[in-house]
Amino acid sequence: MKKNFVRTENVKNFISIMNSLQNKPEGVPRMALVYGEPGLGKSRTALWWSVKNDAVYIRSSNMMSGRWFLEELVEELGESTLYKSSDLFNQEVTQLTQYPRPLIIDEIDYLLSDSKAIETIRDIYDRTEVPIILIGMNKANKKFIRYRHIYDRFSEILKFESFSFEEVKNIVQELSEAEIDESGINLIFNHANRFRQIVSIISKAEKVSKANSNLLITEKILETCIKDVLEHK
Repeated sequence: MKKNFVRTENVKNFISIMNSLQNKPEGVPRMALVYGEPGLGKSRTALWWSVKNDAVYIRSSNMMSGRWFLEELVEELGESTLYKSSDLFNQEVTQLTQYPRPLIIDEIDYLLSDSKAIETIRDIYDRTEVPIILIGMNKANKKFIRYRHIYDRFSEILKFESFSFEEVKNIVQELSEAEIDESGINLIFNHANRFRQIVSIISKAEKVSKANSNLLITEKILETCIKDVLEHK
């Protein structure tokens, strides 16, 4: 499989809101919410953008507390963690004030049940005013409504959408080393509309194709690969 980063419409929209956040005039909130169904490339896109733009990327975890979040952020900023939560918070504020960088917090849904963690994120923004991007699942926009003090700071809200046929075609052509014709692409489009699924199907199909010394991936091969991927998703 080719090691290309495919710029889907979702990726282009993500780049657009990031540019918009960084160019907001003083006084305009610079927070954003990105959400959508799993498997559409939200995390992949955020991590790719953060590496290319020297942003701070944090991935929340199940059972993560406010303090755990502070420790992860301090370490990501290159600092040694201190004992008190207040000291951790001050470390982060100092670092982001002296060296402003966008802060991307992925899997924000894990923190939504901890109001202190959400309040901490708001406080970090208010003290530093660096762009903060929160990435969540499909209903994250509705879940945030109960945190009006955060929701009102979102100047950008982006939903990752399912792929069109042309996008699936582009993904396949950008990633597959073997040939998949139009009917095969249509088969993928009709059964697997998630980036992870598409990549898994291509990977399995390529292995079968190479094992048979055949660079053309037939519909029969794809049908088997699609069934296997969907059964184990």
